[in-house]
Amino acid sequence: MHKVFVAALELQAALKEAGRPFCFIGGLVLPRWGNPRMTQDADATVISAFVHDEELIRKFFSRFESRRADGPAFAQNNRVMLLRASNGIGLDVSLGALDFELRATERAVDWKFAKGHTLRICSAEDLVVFKAFAARDQDWADINGILMRQGKKLHLNQIFDELRPLVVLKEDDSILPRLEALMRKHKVME
Repeated sequence: MHKVFVAALELQAALKEAGRPFCFIGGLVLPRWGNPRMTQDADATVISAFVHDEELIRKFFSRFESRRADGPAFAQNNRVMLLRASNGIGLDVSLGALDFELRATERAVDWKFAKGHTLRICSAEDLVVFKAFAARDQDWADINGILMRQGKKLHLNQIFDELRPLVVLKEDDSILPRLEALMRKHKVME
C-alpha cells in the first residue's frame, strides 16, 4: 500500500476518535472520482465550528508531529493543522466551520480503496467545489479529470448551489465561468 494511504488510515483513526464529522478531500480521493495522480500528503476536513478548535488542536498535536514550530498557534489562526504521520507523510487537516463543509462531511461516502481498507471521502460534486474554490492550476486539471470520468452523473445544481456563496466570499468572479466552460467542453453542461 502506498505511504500516503497508510498515513491517511492513521489520520482517519484519529479523526474517528475525535468524534467530529470529517472527510478526506484533495488529491488522495482522485483515484475514486477523477484521474489518479501522485500526491505527497493526505488532506481532510474535520468539523470544529470554532467551538471545538482548541480541543481538536490539542488532541491532534499530542498525537502527530507538527510540520511547523508554531503548529498549534498556526492552526488556531489559519484553521489548518499541518501535521506529519508516523511514516513522515504530511497531513493537512482543515478545521471546518462553513455550512458547505458540514454538508460535505454529511454527504461523504466510504471508499474501499484496497482489500480491507476504507476511507471516508467527499463526494465527486463536493470535490469539484473544493477544487474550484482553491482554483490553482492543478485544481483545474483535477476538475477536468473528474468531469471526464463522472460526466453527466454529476449533480450540477448541487455543485453550483454550494460554489456560488463561496465564490462571493472569495470575491473571485473568474471561478464560475471557468467551471462552466470546462463543463461545456466535456458536454456535462449544455
